[in-house]
Amino acid sequence: MTELRQRHIAGFAAEAMETFPAVVIEGARQVGKSTLAGQLASTKPATIVTLDDDDVRAAAIGDPATFVAQAGTGLLAIDEVQRTPGLLLAIKAAIDRDRRAGRFLLTGSSDLLRMPGAPESLAGRAVTVRLDGFSQGETAGRVDDFVSRVSAAPNVLSGFETDIDRRNVIDRIIIGGYPELQTLSTRMRDAWLDAYTDRLLTRDSRELTRASDPGRLAALLRLVAAGQAGELVKSRLSRDAAMPETAATVGLDLLQALFLVGLLRPWTPNLTSREVGRPKAIVTDSALAARLARLTADALARPTGAPHLGGQLEGFVVAELQKQSRWASHPFELFHFRDRAGLEVDVIAELDDGRVIAIEVKSGATAKPEHFSGLKGLRDRLGERFIAGIVLNTAQRAVPFGERIWAVPVPALWEL
Repeated sequence: MTELRQRHIAGFAAEAMETFPAVVIEGARQVGKSTLAGQLASTKPATIVTLDDDDVRAAAIGDPATFVAQAGTGLLAIDEVQRTPGLLLAIKAAIDRDRRAGRFLLTGSSDLLRMPGAPESLAGRAVTVRLDGFSQGETAGRVDDFVSRVSAAPNVLSGFETDIDRRNVIDRIIIGGYPELQTLSTRMRDAWLDAYTDRLLTRDSRELTRASDPGRLAALLRLVAAGQAGELVKSRLSRDAAMPETAATVGLDLLQALFLVGLLRPWTPNLTSREVGRPKAIVTDSALAARLARLTADALARPTGAPHLGGQLEGFVVAELQKQSRWASHPFELFHFRDRAGLEVDVIAELDDGRVIAIEVKSGATAKPEHFSGLKGLRDRLGERFIAGIVLNTAQRAVPFGERIWAVPVPALWEL
């Protein structure tokens, strides 16, 4: 049985339930939404139902007003609400009659705002809590908040050391964040991931659109995994998947709605031009990305696996930072950067006050001068807005490389 771990987002979710009439926990299948909802609901009188149950779903469709009123003055927790999107209209009406906090707790394995059958967004009535697979900090039982700690005291990087070596980092990429995968053998993990992907693309995608083509979705997902953390060029993607660009665009939207693919938007210092340029795309769980690309831990650890490791490691880093952004004590957003002169930085973490931490990801253990050119160029351009430039690599000790510039082991993300 999978160990029950404390989720770092639970505190925010509990506070949201004391503030808003409805809280929506969204995330991919099997990341722990039902478990978290059950823990939150256990703190007060609650009725818990799941729309995965055919009889429950029929009752919700047949008489939605009575269905949403069944908890009386208590909490109604509805699991997998995307199975009956029309229920959202009855929830809206119930909230408009009684706006008490903590009336509804909903979970969904599809992005409700992207669902064509959803008649209501619950705007102004609900807050969304995004739940991901386990972060490395959650796995270790410690709060990981890398950006906040570096922004508060950048020099904390200088003395960092870790016992985690390159192979251990690779093993963590291969295990990923799905709770069920944490204790499985390699053979059973691969079987789980294959079955998980097949069922999501064959069944769950049909809840979003009947026009879903599982074969095309699988091809797109494999291509994103093969180019993990690469810039998203839709014309190339559609060519490699042998489908029209319009079909590739629709397919990518579906994969995002299922929380299988995430995008890293381009960044510029100018707010008005941020939507110009291509995003980077990642398969959101590193284990799934590696499995789709048919990459094993042994293959990535070999010297010949280094080209593949670079993208997989960058995707892993981006995913860990995205998880941490849900509970960070200093809120931040993530981007990537490339200008017309060729200056590039893999990841930009921008805080609410406009300051930035720039991060390059390298799969080797040796820091080289050319690894720092993008970071130094951005530092010189941004001045005081630039907090730190960091090359994350597979070494085990941090090394300073100039003013506000460091080479730092990847495990600093969760151990710092």
